[in-house]
Amino acid sequence: MELIERAQRIILDSLCLVEGETLLVVTDDPTAEVGELFYRAARELGRTALVMQMPELDVAGQEPPAAVAAAMKAADVALCPTAKSITHTNARIEAAATGTRVVTMPGITMDMLRAGASCADYTKVEARTLHLTEKLTAAKSARIEKDGHVLTLDLGGRCGVASPGVYREKGSSGNFPSGEAYIAPVEGGGSGTTVIDGSMVGVGKLESPLTATIEDGRLVAMEGENADDLGILFARPENGVVAELGIGTNDEAILSGVILEDEKLYGTVHVAFGTNTSFGGTNKADCHYDGIILNPTLYLDDELIIDKGRFVAG
Repeated sequence: MELIERAQRIILDSLCLVEGETLLVVTDDPTAEVGELFYRAARELGRTALVMQMPELDVAGQEPPAAVAAAMKAADVALCPTAKSITHTNARIEAAATGTRVVTMPGITMDMLRAGASCADYTKVEARTLHLTEKLTAAKSARIEKDGHVLTLDLGGRCGVASPGVYREKGSSGNFPSGEAYIAPVEGGGSGTTVIDGSMVGVGKLESPLTATIEDGRLVAMEGENADDLGILFARPENGVVAELGIGTNDEAILSGVILEDEKLYGTVHVAFGTNTSFGGTNKADCHYDGIILNPTLYLDDELIIDKGRFVAG
């Protein structure tokens, strides 16, 4: 499939853009080529489309310029192919609250549209994601086990969030490509250690694992070859808060070092640090940094969900 056709299928089947709606493409200097592709694809479909291009942000989770945030609120759909994620920002939250369907694509490349998670059967991804989201909502706790390390997280009273890659309803938002069920653990409620060995925001694909130590819901130590690249997680107490537990549900996703796709990898879990106010948490930080755990064992309460990377339930 030609890339323009792929972009058009995403616009119609995932963004669900219909005649009379306006698509705003928010892009930045490194991802301008992708932004232009979606703009052109929308125009060739006869849809109304606009492009706003901004400088690359400094870190994932940083707020975009005010003019961009305002424009997002005025669009029917805001598609955001950017180098740094704006998924967990007030701009995204406020745009969705006004009814905008906000679809973010942090770190997207043209190659990622040719193969991998973008090419999945999203009917199956959606069903799998919704099922696991229900399990997250029902659970009071989670336990991640890997290589002798155990991390427990308090999920009590928090609701799971689905990012199935299909956005039909006003105010819905998430990533594309997608396929994850995730939740904001209760701040202050997690302890233990875990091995991050897939990829890490701020580093990319990992050649050697990182070991994270968490006490009372906050990162207190990160050890490993690339740990020095993650100083922002210790710059403020809020930056090291365990913000997210996610489960990858896309069976076409490929581990590449781009967190947008890596966190959707089927049978993986990821833990993020920093901001979680955009999906049910209370912590606002300078960043949102995800780390991918390959071949994990995951329990929700006492139910085994994933056994060394293989789904047992869901």
